[in-house]
Amino acid sequence: MSPALSSARALLVAPHLSYRTGAYIQAAETLGVSLTVASTAENALSNQGIKIDLNDADRSVKVLVDAASRFQFDGILATDDATVEVASRVASELGLPHNPASAARLSRRKDLSREAMAAAELSVPEFTLFEIADASASLLRLGWTEWPAVIKPLAWSGSRGVMRVNDAHEFIACATRLRSLLSADRPSNPFEANYALLESFIPGVEVAFEGLMRHGTLVPLALFDKPDPLDGPFFEETYYVTPSRKDQQTQALILNTVERACAAFGLHHGPVHAEMRINQDGVWPLEIAARTIGGDCARLLKFGSGYGLEELVLANAVGLELETTTAGGAGGVLMLPIERRGILRRVEGVMGAQKVEGIEDVHIALNAGQELVPLPDGASYLGFVFARGSTPNEVERALRHAHRHLNVVVAPRIDVTVV
Repeated sequence: MSPALSSARALLVAPHLSYRTGAYIQAAETLGVSLTVASTAENALSNQGIKIDLNDADRSVKVLVDAASRFQFDGILATDDATVEVASRVASELGLPHNPASAARLSRRKDLSREAMAAAELSVPEFTLFEIADASASLLRLGWTEWPAVIKPLAWSGSRGVMRVNDAHEFIACATRLRSLLSADRPSNPFEANYALLESFIPGVEVAFEGLMRHGTLVPLALFDKPDPLDGPFFEETYYVTPSRKDQQTQALILNTVERACAAFGLHHGPVHAEMRINQDGVWPLEIAARTIGGDCARLLKFGSGYGLEELVLANAVGLELETTTAGGAGGVLMLPIERRGILRRVEGVMGAQKVEGIEDVHIALNAGQELVPLPDGASYLGFVFARGSTPNEVERALRHAHRHLNVVVAPRIDVTVV
């Protein structure tokens, strides 16, 4: 272990119960980096924790800047979209490598990111904001005629609340549904609670890009194919396979698009996760996020001497570079979607799925008795299936074979009223 790594100290800013927190703690242990976790509750997984209130960003920044006088942080990073702005502001106050807070904000706000990409002359759909409280009046006022279209909440991730609408009637129904979702889980920012994005639907295949900004230079790490069509009405992500089977010219266009988008946002230092659509008109960036890939998908990625994605990101945050050459072969993950609402009883066929050649692990993330809520209302996956093989085609076949073994047993939810 490098002496520089073993003496480094980092601050991780994370929402309470973020699934990425454990991966970063493990990465810190592997690298020998001292890690302090700042969250909305002292993190039980870490030796040291700092409690912050993410609904009060100014106060959180002050608490963390004050804490830096005791801990002497060498780097700061955020786990999720909800924490990138706070982490950026703290790093700026301390003079540590970071993304400007304005860039972090662009990366998490769908409307602002669309504006920035349009100004940079990237391919973007027609888009506008609408007021959720009176969708019918908003549509009439906007004079929108671009159907099919997609409505999106401004700051949620993971396709939650994202719905395709094919006409004005569907728009009104889905906007009402989104209003209900936002009322039940109201964002702290009033603008994000009251407005949503409406944009024209982009046909085509979808890919995901993982990279790392190092002092203004984009280092590509992985490109994932999404072999299943994502055409709506909702946008559940399922299969991710890497390396991509796209031709070299298309891959070069993808990299150029991400570089231009990062420059448009002002992203400078830290992880980059991008989602794009590709069709006959070119590459269309859907999302450029200043965080790592979602779910447990980072488990697929191994670099250099076996380092994982979180280890690369953590080392980058404290000013050290690890080898970013990917390991040979191919990998893939199936994010098991929740297809039926109800109470999870059991998942049958897990052992059979695990025995499929090429399958590394089948991880069911939810427990029996938990309520299952499908997209666009829900915010979680049932679990993940991981595979490795010699080629992307081999990996995809293994994942699909394993998926056919699984049977999810769901009981209806029964609400009992006591009188």
